[in-house]
Amino acid sequence: MTAHEIDYQIYGEEMQYVEIELDPQEGVIAEAGSFMMMDDGIQMDTIFGDGSQQNKGLMGKLFGAGKRLLTGESLFMTAFHNQWNDKRRVSFASPYPGKIIPLDLTEFGGKFVCQKDAFLCAAKGVSVGIEFSRKLGRGLFGGEGFIMQKLEGDGMTFVHAGGTTAKKVLQPGEKLKVDTGCIIGFSKEVDYDIEFIGGIKNTIFGGEGLFFATLTGPGVVYIQSLPFSRLANRVLALAPRNGGASKGEGSILGGIGDLLDGDNNF
Repeated sequence: MTAHEIDYQIYGEEMQYVEIELDPQEGVIAEAGSFMMMDDGIQMDTIFGDGSQQNKGLMGKLFGAGKRLLTGESLFMTAFHNQWNDKRRVSFASPYPGKIIPLDLTEFGGKFVCQKDAFLCAAKGVSVGIEFSRKLGRGLFGGEGFIMQKLEGDGMTFVHAGGTTAKKVLQPGEKLKVDTGCIIGFSKEVDYDIEFIGGIKNTIFGGEGLFFATLTGPGVVYIQSLPFSRLANRVLALAPRNGGASKGEGSILGGIGDLLDGDNNF
């Protein structure tokens, strides 16, 4: 497999976007909904799966698209090709505050495993598949980390993460314990398992869940400080109830003020 060679530049701090420069006939694939803007002369096409099965007939395309259903993604992806005779640019935006991480798959032995919603875009020719767990613990209790995406090929790919990111290089046998949702991804050599936190107080009152992920080196691991699931839960917890306009944060009266304003019906 030979992916297209693309150049890129990442802009912004908290809400980043990546601008990809395409030579004539070069292409890039992206998740539906990540497109931001593009120069004239770029053709946009909706394709089954990631397009890497295009030379394997209808069954190959259906198999590639079906794998995406298992990760909760759309059957379709979007491909962008430069149809002009000079360089053109197309940009893709991160869906929530955080960072965009560029990954050259040749530096990871042709494979990188990431959270199922982390993939943003990649050079045409990169395969976006699924990585199943072979371990019972991960299958039963893995949460976000049970079914993960695998990015394979020899081209550039881009993943996005929430909040601040950290890169950890693990030595052989070195272990790192992480909240399952905080994992962005890791190189193929890293061993990934689920471990029970233990302790009655931790289990009942800890508030951090019953399990965390154990990553064992050698290999490279990327961590995010704000998983989207955690951000969404906080937003939902603060959302007005029963169509109310506010929960009264910042007010001395708080919820009592809502009662006096008539926001609650009895």
